[in-house]
Amino acid sequence: MGLDRFAASWRESYVTSPEASANARDEGDCVFCSLLLRGVGIDSGILWQDEHSFIVLNAFPYGSGHLLALPNRHVASFADLNVVEYTALALAQRRMVTALERAYQPDGLNVGANLGRAAGAGIPKHLHLHALPRWSGDTNFMSTIGETRVLSESLESTWNKVSQVLATMGPDDPSVD
Repeated sequence: MGLDRFAASWRESYVTSPEASANARDEGDCVFCSLLLRGVGIDSGILWQDEHSFIVLNAFPYGSGHLLALPNRHVASFADLNVVEYTALALAQRRMVTALERAYQPDGLNVGANLGRAAGAGIPKHLHLHALPRWSGDTNFMSTIGETRVLSESLESTWNKVSQVLATMGPDDPSVD
């Protein structure tokens, strides 16, 4: 069976934009650093933060519940993190995944990182990890063929749902520490 290919032309306008080019070269303000200045809250999209890391809504989600975990410090790669920051980011990722599992009860999750522009990172200058709830049969071709994403909830709804779960996850929660 041959591999069918579909164009995702909706991505071209961003990939070729001055904004994407500036992000790849580390020019201008970092959107994630700007959000950090606003702190935890629905207006910033930040759901949780500690001394070294934070969890935020993906402003352009691939699906409902798409979250990001990031180091607080502006770095582009894992190698740029010290051991404390690396450990804190790993724990933030585990906290993010646990919160998504509790809030959404998905059939599975996509978890990963796009390291560098060539790997698909829209903002390669500030390391970030993705987590996206998935359900059996939830894939479709709307993004590829229709240049449209179908999201079953608003970012505000996602923030409310996940922040309620995170509020119940204390530091002694065995699933996160």
